[in-house]
Amino acid sequence: MRTEPNLTRVERVFARLDREPERPANLNVPRMSRHRVVLFGATLAFYLAIVVAVVTTSRLVAFDWEVMFFRPYQQWPQIHAFLDYWVVLGQRGPTAVMVMAWLGWRSWRQHTLRPLLTFGAALLLLNITVGAAKLGMGRLGPHYATTIGSNEMWGGGDIFPSGHTANAVVTWGILAYLASTPRARRWLSAASAVISLSVGLTTVYLGTHWLSDVFLGWTAGLLILLALPWVEPLITLVEARIFAVRDLWRSRRTGAAPEPAPAGAPAMVKGPSAAEEPATREPVGAARVVRAPGLLAPGPHTTRSERTPVTPAGSRRPPHADRVPRGATSARPVAGG
Repeated sequence: MRTEPNLTRVERVFARLDREPERPANLNVPRMSRHRVVLFGATLAFYLAIVVAVVTTSRLVAFDWEVMFFRPYQQWPQIHAFLDYWVVLGQRGPTAVMVMAWLGWRSWRQHTLRPLLTFGAALLLLNITVGAAKLGMGRLGPHYATTIGSNEMWGGGDIFPSGHTANAVVTWGILAYLASTPRARRWLSAASAVISLSVGLTTVYLGTHWLSDVFLGWTAGLLILLALPWVEPLITLVEARIFAVRDLWRSRRTGAAPEPAPAGAPAMVKGPSAAEEPATREPVGAARVVRAPGLLAPGPHTTRSERTPVTPAGSRRPPHADRVPRGATSARPVAGG
């Protein structure tokens, strides 16, 4: 009776993942289409509108103060402990390690560096753009605010836009960006949107960010995801260079140098053309070896199946000195009288 081993849930998951084909044929690299350009332009306009609204101390800044005075962490203290852990999904260090481990496995499975290089490019753009905006505007957070109703700009802070929110959008959104099927892209897009929205609102609940910080963080992360197709040619070039260096290193490591010929051994001399056979140079004083003549007669030779049977002419008996052929006189003298 044939019995199959009982697999655990983790083993069944890895068994299903192992069935994925290498280099999926439907792995389409996103391009900067007209629709994506329109979305990028609209998102950039929304980004600038939020910055202008905060700089000019508009109604958005007043709403920030209203939410801060509401103190959500005091209204619902029972979820405070859970949200302290949930906000980690927006921290760059832990999330980068988790996502990089998954994308590293995908890169090894598909024999391509594109997932890791795309994630690295997204994090680099995130650090440059969001970091420059934080340091350039220098907004203070709710816990360090000095004047009620002010925008707290250029006070030496670093919370505008929200780094947790922007990092959640990019880190989890990159999984949807690199998805190989439309269905997986839809599900991952929905999951990343829920995580990034919840992480941003969690920072408002904890009182570490203004609500406008979260709005700008969402917009900054979305701008990076929309702009990634512009970076795809550079990612392809870097991947090709890395593979070229790897192949060169492998060839140098596995390639064996030709061994020197021993002393007195015949050396091969290259002929004047590639069609001629290479000649051998004989050492001085060596005896010339005379080859035996060929056993076959010159001329074209056919296979045995193409030969026609030939009947031998004459007698098959070997010649004998004492025998005389019939009809011929003997050369010996006749004895007797």
